[in-house]
Amino acid sequence: MLALLQRVKQARVEVDGHTIGQIDAGLLVFVCAERGDTEAIADKLLAKILKLRIFSDEAGKMNRSVQDVGGGLLIVSQFTLAADTSGGNRPSFTNAAPPDEGRRLYDYFVAQARASHPVVQTGQFAADMQVHLVNDGPVTIPMTLR
Repeated sequence: MLALLQRVKQARVEVDGHTIGQIDAGLLVFVCAERGDTEAIADKLLAKILKLRIFSDEAGKMNRSVQDVGGGLLIVSQFTLAADTSGGNRPSFTNAAPPDEGRRLYDYFVAQARASHPVVQTGQFAADMQVHLVNDGPVTIPMTLR
């Protein structure tokens, strides 16, 4: 499973001009299920995200997690994280899970996040979304778990 984390001061997702998910300070989490991913991998990824120390402490060092600072999670599905650009000029997405499996794992990931963290908002799976964010830092962290 792949994720791209962006530490944000605020973020929101719009579909058809309507805001469907919004957080203040926290993490914007783009997630992608790949072929062969399982619930166990999703659990491992979520646990890592919740504990990852990328928020500043009193000394200005990245020493706090999203849980430590009480930040929100805005979770957005993004199959393009699985892009393979090694071939030609058109990316291949064959490593991404098929849509039904991707949706199932995304929904599972969101449900587990909601059970583990107090502030969780989402995008809409397979929708044409506009994502607005104010990146904090900027801090952007790619993650891959298998």
